[in-house]
Amino acid sequence: MFERPRSGERAVLVRLGVGAPLRPEDLEEFQQLARSAGATPVATVTGRRERPDPRYFVGSGKAEEIGAVAAAESADVILIDHPLSPSQERNLEKLTGRRVLDRSGLILDIFAQRARSFEGKLQVELAQLKHLSTRLVRGWTHLERQKGGIGLRGPGETQLETDRRLLATRVKSLTRKLARLRQQRDTGRSARAGIPVPGVALVGYTNAGKSTLFRALTGADAFIADQLFATLDPTVRKLVLPGGAGIVVADTVGFIRELPHELVAAFQSTLQEARSAHLLLHVIDAADARRDEYTGQVNAVLTEIGAGELPQLLVYNKIDRIELEPRIERDADGEVSQVWISAAQGRGLELLKEAITERLRLGALRAWLRIPPGAGALRARLFARGAVREERSEEDGAMRLLVELPPAQLSELERDPLVALTRLPGAPCAPAPPYLESAGSAAPVTRNRANPAIPH
Repeated sequence: MFERPRSGERAVLVRLGVGAPLRPEDLEEFQQLARSAGATPVATVTGRRERPDPRYFVGSGKAEEIGAVAAAESADVILIDHPLSPSQERNLEKLTGRRVLDRSGLILDIFAQRARSFEGKLQVELAQLKHLSTRLVRGWTHLERQKGGIGLRGPGETQLETDRRLLATRVKSLTRKLARLRQQRDTGRSARAGIPVPGVALVGYTNAGKSTLFRALTGADAFIADQLFATLDPTVRKLVLPGGAGIVVADTVGFIRELPHELVAAFQSTLQEARSAHLLLHVIDAADARRDEYTGQVNAVLTEIGAGELPQLLVYNKIDRIELEPRIERDADGEVSQVWISAAQGRGLELLKEAITERLRLGALRAWLRIPPGAGALRARLFARGAVREERSEEDGAMRLLVELPPAQLSELERDPLVALTRLPGAPCAPAPPYLESAGSAAPVTRNRANPAIPH
């Protein structure tokens, strides 16, 4: 056994292709993670295995190679871009004589550095303790000794058992504190929900430019840096849209591939800002060659936290890097689906605000529609979008629907010879509550070719 070194940032990076060829993009992201944690990469060891080695994960020969490289470069720590079991981590430390940190431990370390709020620090500590609870049997020799001395001899508990008990006590204490903070946050969120102000949450892969966009939209003094997980604690600010409507915008933590499950569990209250939003602005780095893959990974995490069914507006950021102009793209039914912007240069922000206004239907108008009995597909689409506020049947089988739609879509309906439309006077409507957004979602939906502006 050995005493693990307590300091030092010179790191050897290890990344293997397990069951598949090693991708340079994964190695580059791992290097970014290491630098974001404050490490100085001095060497990189790569390779390929069909399956992990039970003892060292990397195999005995590769483990000896890593130890030799670490000794030659006077490295202080070995960072491995894979999840290691406690025994694999302990065996590698014993063989190399250096600290070994797997991917989960590295991300936890970055989160510990980034947390600023009281709640964020508690969440990180809880995640770290849960991660550490399986790794108490590491290289510390004193953990295997029983207590001794006058009055302490006898059956007693080992130092390791004492540490486990203290750790469990601390976990319970943190859990109780976070439960109280979560209750306070839920109370504040409930108060906001009682006011007709819609919420928008920025989500996306880490380093996609969420905080830069958040600052550009709201003017908030958000921390911005070209590093992974630059923002950890959620920030909520007000944004006034064209027409004077006000909304609440929340900046959330960035996602990443293979995000440790203990982090997802610990940050449930923080991620609640995303779950409770009326609309998600999914920020994507337009200049990244792997943007489609990252988009899928973000959607997977959103599904894991219960936000996978929320409406999304894709915001392609950093178009200045690929020399594109700002623009809005619509789907086949005329609804805004993508906005291309450059948050750093402030280009396309007005287009984004217009898209948010349209998606939240902040400028929606009300009208009565009279549709014939054979227009069931149109009725289903309107219900599927939650645009119907009231429905009445007439003697001849026709239906009268009180709908709430953006002006452009209402004008398109007005030109349909099958539809009799009567606009209602008054100012644009407030957004519909979330439960109305999903009303009738089970209704069958087919595309209305005569009216492509009607969403489905």
